[in-house]
Amino acid sequence: MKLSVPGRATATAVVAAVSLLTGGSIAGAAPAAGPAGSAAEPALAAAPDIPVANVKAHLTQLQSIATANGGNRAHGRAGYKASLDYVKAKLDAAGYTTTIQQFTSSGRVGYNLIADWPGGDTSRVLMAGSHLDSVSSGAGINDNGSGSAAVLETALAVARAGHQPAKHLRFAWWGAEELGLVGSRYYVNNLSSANRARISGYLNFDMIGSPNPGYFVYDDDPAIEKTFKDYFTGLGVPTEIETEGDGRSDHAPFKSAGVPVGGLFTGASRTKSAAQAAKWGGTAGQAFDRCYHSSCDTTANINDTALNRNSDALAHAVWELSE
Repeated sequence: MKLSVPGRATATAVVAAVSLLTGGSIAGAAPAAGPAGSAAEPALAAAPDIPVANVKAHLTQLQSIATANGGNRAHGRAGYKASLDYVKAKLDAAGYTTTIQQFTSSGRVGYNLIADWPGGDTSRVLMAGSHLDSVSSGAGINDNGSGSAAVLETALAVARAGHQPAKHLRFAWWGAEELGLVGSRYYVNNLSSANRARISGYLNFDMIGSPNPGYFVYDDDPAIEKTFKDYFTGLGVPTEIETEGDGRSDHAPFKSAGVPVGGLFTGASRTKSAAQAAKWGGTAGQAFDRCYHSSCDTTANINDTALNRNSDALAHAVWELSE
């Protein structure tokens, strides 16, 4: 999640392979499916369980990348590009059509990674995304390796299941979020109005494994919000409306462009109250993430239960909202 500071970096674009990003069709895309449960189209299966061990394995790789590249995965640094290459290789091997979008911010080159799953109605696109960059002070494993790894593992679960929903699925990993939502803003600003209108929803995942976690749901699009809340209700886990990071993550450019948005969050630098500790566990009077934007945001800075629940909620929303 980006620093809350005045002023935002601007992005100057150099775009590679933008046809997938701004065009209306995807090679191999199928026409819209009939209603779920009809004779032409059987009801879609429920989302699979997302193995938290797989998500944590991605986090281990991101930690190793940071360690080998000056301790961080920040915009314009070698660790960021190595992180992107890691994610891209996994998606390419799984059958995704991947596209790298290049931009410049603060004098350094940055990258967005977009992955399209072949099939589905490209006039109705469901997106799920996360920022892949860290701050320069640390490896950024909760902020935002957690969201990036969960989105990646959900995308891989789509491929393993051979999932073919009615809507077209697109996953994204954003660059330079920590400098002011630069990558996601650039992506949205370079979509035509017609292609913005094709995005039926954008789901954002920024910090979903905080070590002293809360369970926060964005209160933006009502249908997306209900999808997440209903999932957690089914687990017997109470939720609260997310306020700490409102407008400070990559859903904001989509929301400003009129795209329905939603997402999940487990808390950053704010302090967990006694009431929140009573319903969620953890430590009252302590930050949700004491290592926010710090060098201690490593693989030791993750709550496995929160990461597991939020990864499964992510997959549930992708399956549910892509019908």
